[in-house]
Amino acid sequence: MRYQNWDVLLFPGTSRVPMQEFETRFHVLTLTGKPSTSRPIDELLMDGRYESLTKLPLLTCFIISQMESRPFRVSIHSWSPPSASSILLAHKARHERVAFQARVYIDGVHQCRTFTDAVSWPEVLDQCDSNPARPSSELQFPLFHPELLQQASWDAAEHQGRIRVTIAEGVVRGTAFERLRDVIAFSFQHAPLNILEHSGLAWPNPRAFAGANGPGLPPQAFSRVLGHEAHAHAAPRPATPLDDPFIDAQSALPPLPVQWRLRPRATTAATTTTDESVPDTSTNRTEGAGSEVSVETSSVMPMLREPWKKYKQFKPLDLPNRQWPSKVNTHPPRWLATDLRDGNQSLVDPMDGEQKLRFFKMLVELGYKEIEVSFPSASQTDYDFTRYLVETEGVVPDDVYLQVLSPCREELIRRTVESLRGAKKAILHLYLATSECFRQVVFGLNEEETIELAVKCTKLARSLTKDDPSQAGTEWLYEFSPETFSDTSPEYAVRVCEAVKEAWEPTKERKLIFNLPATVEVSTPNVYADQIEYFCTHMSQRETFCVSVHPHNDRGCAVAAAELAQMAGAERVEGTLFGNGERTGNVDLVTLALNLYTQGIWPEVDFSDINRVIKVVEESNKIPVNERWPYGGQLVVSAFSGSHQDAIKKGFQARKKEGDRHDDPWRMPYLPLDPQDIGRTYEAVIRVNSQSGKGGVAWIIQRGLELDLPRGLQVAFSKIVQKEADAKGRELLPREIQDLFEKAYHLKQNPRFTLVDYNITAVRPSASSAPDRKASTSSPAQNTSTAKRQFVGVIAIDGIQHPIIGVGNGAISSLANALHSLGIDLDVADYKEHAIGGGRDVKAATYIECTASNSQEKVWGVGIHEDVVQASLTALLSAASSFLTSTPVPFKPKHISSASVDEIEALEKLNISPPATSEVSPATPPKDSVATQKADLDLLERKAEEQEGKGVNGHA
Repeated sequence: MRYQNWDVLLFPGTSRVPMQEFETRFHVLTLTGKPSTSRPIDELLMDGRYESLTKLPLLTCFIISQMESRPFRVSIHSWSPPSASSILLAHKARHERVAFQARVYIDGVHQCRTFTDAVSWPEVLDQCDSNPARPSSELQFPLFHPELLQQASWDAAEHQGRIRVTIAEGVVRGTAFERLRDVIAFSFQHAPLNILEHSGLAWPNPRAFAGANGPGLPPQAFSRVLGHEAHAHAAPRPATPLDDPFIDAQSALPPLPVQWRLRPRATTAATTTTDESVPDTSTNRTEGAGSEVSVETSSVMPMLREPWKKYKQFKPLDLPNRQWPSKVNTHPPRWLATDLRDGNQSLVDPMDGEQKLRFFKMLVELGYKEIEVSFPSASQTDYDFTRYLVETEGVVPDDVYLQVLSPCREELIRRTVESLRGAKKAILHLYLATSECFRQVVFGLNEEETIELAVKCTKLARSLTKDDPSQAGTEWLYEFSPETFSDTSPEYAVRVCEAVKEAWEPTKERKLIFNLPATVEVSTPNVYADQIEYFCTHMSQRETFCVSVHPHNDRGCAVAAAELAQMAGAERVEGTLFGNGERTGNVDLVTLALNLYTQGIWPEVDFSDINRVIKVVEESNKIPVNERWPYGGQLVVSAFSGSHQDAIKKGFQARKKEGDRHDDPWRMPYLPLDPQDIGRTYEAVIRVNSQSGKGGVAWIIQRGLELDLPRGLQVAFSKIVQKEADAKGRELLPREIQDLFEKAYHLKQNPRFTLVDYNITAVRPSASSAPDRKASTSSPAQNTSTAKRQFVGVIAIDGIQHPIIGVGNGAISSLANALHSLGIDLDVADYKEHAIGGGRDVKAATYIECTASNSQEKVWGVGIHEDVVQASLTALLSAASSFLTSTPVPFKPKHISSASVDEIEALEKLNISPPATSEVSPATPPKDSVATQKADLDLLERKAEEQEGKGVNGHA
């Protein structure tokens, strides 16, 4: 591969012919490490020259894999003497010499380096740096990693399966090379030839020739494989094999049915990688690049139609008198949290000491009394963390056991015990795989040799702990795990554990712990429960040991397996918060605990603030809790479906009627747990999108605005919400729904119709229609309970004030008749009201459904006010505003000259003020306000006539 003047080739063995390269591509990586220099320097980007301390050009290509361990050489050439960058020239001292360095990595592991300040090209690298771990000093071709074919995608900066050559520039100081920055990197991805051919990456290949066209023939029609256009240099591949004139038909297709495809990423974000300034025996993984390689399984290799030939069914136990199905879990088990050991060792980036301490403190606060904190013999970090817990006063409560894990190897057991020296309460946990597969394949031991090893290690552990006088200050417990218990014959598991028990000699007061793990979940939970019951009923001295279970989740049944195992006799459960662990994870302790809680059993661990727990777990593990994860997911108490929302709403209404005490029996549709019990709010219960119905919308309005919407209004407003959700293409937030309601029904923004001032009086019979009688001061007062009501008021329509007068049976009908005088005919179809709040601050909420005369259209209005009459009038005007927005109806202002003398006198007594803004928080000016003035009827009539002359027709 060549970049500017740099050229890098790979030569197999002693061959003079370089390896052929396919699919060469260019990328730019963003480095996260710091430059390897002892002096600070500002990054420069020179005009026309791509020089940077943080940007690394990278060329990638495919090459054909060679035989494993075959020697190879790297040839590096510069077609003109390489010159220092402006960055380096600005950095180096005048007397320092410019030099260039080349480094070779295989699978991310540093192999060799060289640097030169002389112009002698090509530079050849074929020997590894001195390392006693390497039996050979030659650069050797690595083994192809077939697991790469199972990855969905990876980065251009990936190390696994690649030979990488990086060229850097720097200065010579003394005899050492000080690197300033990497100039260019070349990455060679290797794979067997048949895979490259079948993927269309290498040429010639059968499919390329199969798709060739003869002279003068039209282009051959074939089905192009999707995504193949991304191959810049490979010929198109037909989807079905065709005749190949050069290759025998029997060998036209490669034997491996797996193919690679190269396609651009959706984004062109730069890749982040780590600095390679020093040799590193670990693989540095990176993110994002300009392209990705994906894996497809060809149609010639579908799932097996006869899978029984490859996979064997598990064998259920013959346990005819099993008792566990009739048992019920009535109390919590002993909990063992292994997040800091089993969970931590499964992380891509394990926790550091500070993160582990934070996690440990959280586990203690939650109430866990047994915590597996480390694997001390596996790393110095784990050992140091354990010693910190033991030696730091006040970190470990007196009632908390520290548990550590060790395999059955003498030197590792000794170091593990030493890590807990001085602890108040300690559990030493040893494990030994007992299944036939592990005994034969991994250890090469028979049954008796395995038992002998278990007894030997148990006796050693005993001598180092409870039998050692220097350990008298520690309360030691011993835990033994027959690893792969679920894949071990029950009879043999009992034999092993009987021998271990005899070697340890437990008592009723200091019980031995037998941990029976489903190291790999290989059966249904009922079979695991049978195994646990068999163990409990066939072991002797049952009162001297505790049965613990450690289910993994390979089949997705870990929680069920743990619960059934407790019914079968297990007294202790090991797991992690939210199920972190190897492969598909461990059993989730949160789910187990809250399952008990929802059955009315206090789990002895407190998840009152589950959001804080989630935050610590996610930040420590760097793995998000799935939104649908039981109890912990953000959506587990949320309902989007309309029928679900309506049922939940009715459930809360029923609970409110019954008194809504926090400890009342919980009976709620779709919600097995009260969200408030774990620190969640009811606001998250109902979420609204385009699939939601009226119940969910009404719930949000009720909780946010304290409005109990009538069913008809729920239906009408839910259509508005659905339309808005469809337009936005997403979920609507509660605040957005409340704003939408206030806007739709004119509760905040000024409506087209605003009530300025009004007066409602009883209409007494006139003198002409009354019977003749003598006037007497002693005559009784007239009964007005059945008298009609007269509305005299001033309303503003689009800011123009109009005096109106109407008579009806009540306040609402009199206002409706007054509006009729303007040409607006509305009939009231439905009316609902309720109180908001209580005491002196109580308000009235009124809902009015109206229909227009000679029309089937219905509109709703909403009014809120301290005065119930004004709330009703406001609701009617709200409906009128909605009606005129959707149906332009011309109105004709009534001329004052047609009013009676009494009506004119009533109008003149009114106060005119600017229209009220919001009935949610009314701001009616006081009577003595400067903005308030007596009604000038002549002025109002002139303005109304002007408005009529302009043809105002009610359009919004």
